[in-house]
Amino acid sequence: MSDSSTENIICKNVCKSYKNKKILENINLELEPGKIYGLIGRNGVGKTTLLSIMSAQTPADSGDITIGGEQVWENKRALRNICFSRELNTSDTMGVAALKVKNYLDAAKIFYPDWDNNMAGKLVDLFGIDIKQQISKLSKGMASMITIIVAMASKARYTFLDEPVAGLDVVARDDFYKLLLDEYMSTGRTFVVSTHIIDEAADVFEEVIILKDKGIMLKENTAELLDRAYHVSGKTETVDDAVSGLKCMHEENIGRSKGVTILLEEGQSIKANPDISIQKVSLQNLFVALCGREAGTDDRL
Repeated sequence: MSDSSTENIICKNVCKSYKNKKILENINLELEPGKIYGLIGRNGVGKTTLLSIMSAQTPADSGDITIGGEQVWENKRALRNICFSRELNTSDTMGVAALKVKNYLDAAKIFYPDWDNNMAGKLVDLFGIDIKQQISKLSKGMASMITIIVAMASKARYTFLDEPVAGLDVVARDDFYKLLLDEYMSTGRTFVVSTHIIDEAADVFEEVIILKDKGIMLKENTAELLDRAYHVSGKTETVDDAVSGLKCMHEENIGRSKGVTILLEEGQSIKANPDISIQKVSLQNLFVALCGREAGTDDRL
């Protein structure tokens, strides 16, 4: 799988349910090598499930997942190119949490054939981790650091990180994004990062994937998406006139005033009017406009 054009991960008509509840339905997604993707969506929408299926840690109910044309499920040759570093369950004292950090990293070293032991050691020192400590004793932030170490040191061609900055303070999160970019720039590896802290990661994501209603709502270059996203506000009738015929993603009404978030299509524009305010929209605010404020369910789905 040396030709990058044949190394894409492709999900075709992937479906998954838990306890008769459909989580993912007819997911069609293609990931190209050499990009950093952001995977965002409401709690319980299926982000973790999708990453788990793409890395063959969870079987799909139906559909196909391939890398370079090869089925991922039960394919050791294909799986050597994929790492899914997910949040550690530090309360599972009968499982991974019972291990010491050193034992956990040693196990990862065996699993990933391109493991970089030197990088793992440097990151352990950078994060100040005691490798003799039991995983069950780690703080949430320390557990996140372990998942980051595994993801980076795996050297897997496709690396998925599920909420890697959970429990990290702002300085540690900044360190992670610098580390991610440095590794990406030096190796060209492909990363998919699922996170709830959207705005601080927006500049890192080359493409953003939004999950909603059991499927892929959009997959688009982040800069191009934000270039066509605007918030227009003013008196209701003036705003309605300015955005007539445009795709309104969200609106809020306050008395006689109105604000709308729109996504322009090619060739479209907002009708100029000095009585309206037109502002660019951040990725986080666009996400809220697209996905709403409805309550989520299980964050681990």
